[in-house]
Amino acid sequence: MIGVAEAKRILGQLNLPRRKIKIPISQALGYFLAEPVFSKINVPSFDNSAMDGYAFFWQENLNSLRIKGEISAGSTMNLELKNGEAVRIFTGAPMPKGADSVIMQEKVERKGDEIFFDSSEVEKGKHVRYQGSQCRAGDRIAEEGSKITPGMVSLLASVGVEHVEVWEFPGISLIITGNEIKDLGEELNPGQIYNANGPALESWLRQLGIWQVNQIKVRDEKEAVIQGLKEAMESSDLVIFTGGISVGDYDFVKEAVEANQVQELFYKLKQRPGKPLYVGQKAGKLVFGLPGNPGSVLSCFMQYVKPLIRTWQGEPTAWEAYIKVPLADDFEKKIPLTQFLKAEMKEEKAYILQGQESFNLIAFGLADGFVEIPEEIEFVQAGEKVKFFPW
Repeated sequence: MIGVAEAKRILGQLNLPRRKIKIPISQALGYFLAEPVFSKINVPSFDNSAMDGYAFFWQENLNSLRIKGEISAGSTMNLELKNGEAVRIFTGAPMPKGADSVIMQEKVERKGDEIFFDSSEVEKGKHVRYQGSQCRAGDRIAEEGSKITPGMVSLLASVGVEHVEVWEFPGISLIITGNEIKDLGEELNPGQIYNANGPALESWLRQLGIWQVNQIKVRDEKEAVIQGLKEAMESSDLVIFTGGISVGDYDFVKEAVEANQVQELFYKLKQRPGKPLYVGQKAGKLVFGLPGNPGSVLSCFMQYVKPLIRTWQGEPTAWEAYIKVPLADDFEKKIPLTQFLKAEMKEEKAYILQGQESFNLIAFGLADGFVEIPEEIEFVQAGEKVKFFPW
């Protein structure tokens, strides 16, 4: 067995076969940029008003102006002001020639074609958005590795960027093993259980932006598991097994990866839950063998599969996706293994929940992350900071 840190180091140093794709920004939400993005234009592309009010040329001790006309947003009117003249202007409208300032409409009193105001209310350059004040053509506006959020889409659209180069998401297959597994909606016979791992993992993957998942159920028969893995590797970049990775008479995942000539990266970790975790690689494709118990599946996915997928997608800090927070209560660990514990964040503290057994899913209804207690730590006092991995 190897330790948790060593397992993460091995996975973090893999040379993943990432692929760049060019997609419209309307379809890019959740992707990570594969190259920096540069502005195509000056933004704003013209001087414009930041307020509804009156545009004019600023002078000292000015307290009245004569109104020459009106400019609204989108107007192409070519007005030029002289000293002492103003134009009624609306937010986003282009500034007329000869104007350098705007006074808010609330600050003036209008009488016919003239406005009056206190000279202390006007300031040179006030309420004007100048050309290029956000960015200029050619400016770098987004770095490689940046996640595309709705805000990023807005920024890209504002500078005329229609398409972006991003890292393609990996294709993923889930292989659910177990003769006892039944799909939701089917009737359970004695000794059978519902498929909880498949829906849970698909939900995790959707959180990562991956909606197309190939889910395969195989019986606990050696040839069926071997063939299932062969077919999954032909169509996917990443294959995730649940169950069948231990050493029981009906556990055939280890034999299946060997039969498919998958090179083992590691097998079994000094952790609980999820000690019999397997990871292997063949021709750039990865195989994860997760234990069958749902608690083990979810903790192993969170700690190893999720950051690897995030790295594949282009996130540069995927392996540091934790925060350090105080533990709410004392915790004593009696086993020399790293422990991942279902926990809930409340009042900026991590509360370890009851029901930490691998089969027990009640705590998952409350938990919003895992607390890590390293293998060398036996006791953590309330108030000490621990790693918390939020979901």
